[in-house]
Amino acid sequence: MVFFERLLNYSRLFDFDQLFKIEFEQLFKKADEMANIAKYDREDVIHKAMLLFWEKGFNGASTRDLQQALDMRPGSIYAAFGSKEKLYSETLECYSREMATVLEQRIAEAGSPLAGLEAFFRNVVIERRDTNPSEICMLVKTLSEARNDQPELMKLSRELLKRTENRFAEILQQAIKQGEIAEHSDPYILAKHLQVQMIGLRIYMKTSLNTVAVGELIEAVFNNIKAR
Repeated sequence: MVFFERLLNYSRLFDFDQLFKIEFEQLFKKADEMANIAKYDREDVIHKAMLLFWEKGFNGASTRDLQQALDMRPGSIYAAFGSKEKLYSETLECYSREMATVLEQRIAEAGSPLAGLEAFFRNVVIERRDTNPSEICMLVKTLSEARNDQPELMKLSRELLKRTENRFAEILQQAIKQGEIAEHSDPYILAKHLQVQMIGLRIYMKTSLNTVAVGELIEAVFNNIKAR
């Protein structure tokens, strides 16, 4: 009886509801911190893998290459991503997002849709050629190197290229509204034209290494659009 009276008295000294609340808040805070760390690490790993795959291609990048580039054991890589193909798919998405970010930055800086597009072309084809793992677009490279037993990679690459083309069309539509391009111009045809030019210019840069000539070609592409 004395024991229970003492326990009751002790319980009055503590607010157990408050203690539990504090404990749960700390647990949830810790869980959020771990989730943020995991997300950051995953994005960093995907970016590193993107650089490796962009340079060597899906089939050219070995398990050892991945292990060294990501600083992860093969078991950890496959536990995190499921397979090499799934990791590669995420790197394609990463590549597409990074190119889209560059495009939007150039549009914002130029203050003009058409000038922003031209600045984007110069940045991707000329200015980044020494720092990028490859002069060739990673999506185009994937389509040229993927085997018939890798249809998902080919499908995703086509979808991401189409996404870029559609964004080109939206920007060109804005250029038409602002009077930079003739009203009768078809932004979707022009977007396809720009997509083809971008692919060709990047390949020409790789083969010629002539930045002056490529710069003149980019200027001609956009002068031709303005003259339509």
